[in-house]
Amino acid sequence: MVPYPSTLDVRHELVEHVSWLIYARRCERRTRWRKLSCFRQAQLALAYLRKNETLAQLSAGFGVSEATAWRYADEAVDVLAAWAPGLREALTGRGEDDFVILDGTLIPTDRVAADEPYYSQKHKKHGMNVQVVAAPDGTPLWFSRALPGRTHDLTAARAHGVIENCHTRQILVLADRAYQGAGATVRTPYYHHHELPEHHQQYNRDHARLRAPGERAFAQLKTWRLLRRARCSTNRIGRIVAAVHTLLICGYGG
Repeated sequence: MVPYPSTLDVRHELVEHVSWLIYARRCERRTRWRKLSCFRQAQLALAYLRKNETLAQLSAGFGVSEATAWRYADEAVDVLAAWAPGLREALTGRGEDDFVILDGTLIPTDRVAADEPYYSQKHKKHGMNVQVVAAPDGTPLWFSRALPGRTHDLTAARAHGVIENCHTRQILVLADRAYQGAGATVRTPYYHHHELPEHHQQYNRDHARLRAPGERAFAQLKTWRLLRRARCSTNRIGRIVAAVHTLLICGYGG
């Protein structure tokens, strides 16, 4: 393996912010010495998330073993994920006059055909189902933990408590047809729009216009290339999504 110079397309302030979080974790654990400084560990973790480089590439680039590169990246993901907001926290302060956008996506994974629970018929590939609640401008407020790819979006939203929590707070939820039948405060488009009365067609157009910014949430998430095709264990994808959400909240990493 031959190392070579490379750049990381994130701001210097973001690397510093992550390094301070890692420093706080090291102080909490009373870690005396590490081969990499907090700043270099932050760089390694961000390269792992942003560029989806393999552990062999990371270990060669940072002069550590593959096991150490894995441990450093995994520790940084845990540190970042701990700062991601929960659903109740994300909905705090929103009430009857507000609305949010609910949507789901698939995080593709490297799986074999035998892994049926992870195969999404909708997307025709293996992966993990992740839900998002976004603000009207598309800013992600909350990302769910990851469920097997074959999980239906409505089933996932109910399992995560999105429908119930928004109903309790009387928050209007705009969602696509995958959430048809959710009831409560969830609003979805009408089916068979070409055969509908004009006022129903207008409703669908208005609904699509208001819901469209929600696509920005997943677009921002997947600027971190690890989430375009994850090579890691499916058990870690939820934590990685939470870690990336923390980076997006920082305002440096979109």
